[in-house]
Amino acid sequence: MRDVADAYVEGLARLDPDTATYLGVPVGQDEMPDLSPEGRAALDDLSRATLLDLDRAERTTGPLSNVERRCGRLLRERLEADLAISTDDEYLREIVNVYGLQQRVQDIFQMMSTDTADDWASVAKRMSRVPETLGGHREALTRALEKDCFVAAPTQVRVVADQLDAWARDSGGRGWYAGFCANADVPPPLRSQLDKSASVAGAAVAELRDWLRGDYLPKVQARPDGVGADRYRTWARFWTGAELDLRETYAWGWGEYRRIRTEMRTEAERVRPGATVREAMRHLDQHGETVEGVEEIRMRLQGWMDEALDDLDGKYFELAPPVRVVEAAIAPAGSGAAAYYTPPSVDFSRPGRTWLPTQGRTRFPLWSLRSVWYHEGVPGHHLQLAQWRHLADQLSTYQTTLGGIDACTEGWAMYAERLMDELGYLPTPGDRLGFLDWQMLRAIRVLIDIGMHLALDIPEDAPVGAGQAWTPELAKEFLAIHSGQTAEFVDSEIGRYLGLPGQAISYKLGERAWLDGRAAARAAHAARGEELDMKSWHTAALSLGPLGLDDLQDELAGL
Repeated sequence: MRDVADAYVEGLARLDPDTATYLGVPVGQDEMPDLSPEGRAALDDLSRATLLDLDRAERTTGPLSNVERRCGRLLRERLEADLAISTDDEYLREIVNVYGLQQRVQDIFQMMSTDTADDWASVAKRMSRVPETLGGHREALTRALEKDCFVAAPTQVRVVADQLDAWARDSGGRGWYAGFCANADVPPPLRSQLDKSASVAGAAVAELRDWLRGDYLPKVQARPDGVGADRYRTWARFWTGAELDLRETYAWGWGEYRRIRTEMRTEAERVRPGATVREAMRHLDQHGETVEGVEEIRMRLQGWMDEALDDLDGKYFELAPPVRVVEAAIAPAGSGAAAYYTPPSVDFSRPGRTWLPTQGRTRFPLWSLRSVWYHEGVPGHHLQLAQWRHLADQLSTYQTTLGGIDACTEGWAMYAERLMDELGYLPTPGDRLGFLDWQMLRAIRVLIDIGMHLALDIPEDAPVGAGQAWTPELAKEFLAIHSGQTAEFVDSEIGRYLGLPGQAISYKLGERAWLDGRAAARAAHAARGEELDMKSWHTAALSLGPLGLDDLQDELAGL
């Protein structure tokens, strides 16, 4: 199983330069991915060939170890889920402001080494190919228009066009790519080449923006924003690794929403007696602890992660030295409003990084940030994804790099937030209200994401849209009155749900699986007269590699 999985990664790195750069593999470092329908077809051919190899391996291999069994099961499920996206032509409608192809084109440069003139020469060559890559993306979107049924949501088109506009206007109107190259210390001939490449890349960004606004959007204005139940199930499986009962999940989400709302009211009373939740949040914005300055907030975030590493290592986790390295960074202009994490390269030469989008701010209230950095950094995404990298001698390369499932990774990060609350790392009422605010957001994601795409009704006791079917406008209003985040964040979130059907529900569903798995493990140990050792359990859980929801809880329960 591992041999087949590793061969797939090698084949993918040869086909997709983005994957090679992400992995730190020195292949195609001055090339760009092919985002055209033909490029997608080549990836699908590789997936089908790998499934045949997997079939042969299963027929000819004897009894499998647990590591091999998990590897083969994961690889098959992921390849089949990905091929289902192609079978339904879903990739032809990919316009999304978070994890979108246009961001992938940009992010590839942030993963590249820029230490030497040779590195910058590769950047210049690769950047000169941005127009061709974005052209392939446009070709796929045009194919969707020709099919007259697979198109992106009009709301989402506007959001992404605005994102591209921000990138085109970055660096004083020269564009994001020019800003990326601005401080390169290189000889004059290479400087000229970099400037030219940045110019053509920036022009391609502006051209895609104009095409989306002027050509694509008018043709999809009358289309519904939701994708419908059948298409949603395909995407939900892709993000969770499970076949879900969507209406049951929707009802469960409302239960979580009501539970968290009650907790938030209690916590708001602790922040400011007599205040509503929103009043308490605004009080914290104005009078709570804040940090002034972009570099200053970066340093504070770094300090939180360093403190967590020192406190948790040896007590609740067993961490190898490479896993203890993580950097806080500031996200580039035009990024989505949500913080995010990028994992280390396979050899750890590129460290794991958390990214804070500033959205032009220089003042940062801390009440809503601490829990986020436990989610994105330590003990959240960084400990899990860096641990997988560290176990490269035990797990397949596929498991440690490309085989992640959002419900597993986001579920762990949600569990990490809750763990830090349990351990007392959110000591002030403001810190805990921030934690609950993010918990509420993830619960609302279940309601809005399923509700909008399936056009479900809002319950009669809801504060917004009671008895009505979800729309993007109602979703925005509902989220705005429940969130302590900015209007820009709310807009970005709604665009995210429309562009990534099923992704937003992976957080709470994954958290449920991690918590239920831990509870089952505790019960099993108690039945044997033992107490569950949390350091051993966490270390073993993070060493399983990625799993879909159909497998995760059972695997955790057996540890």
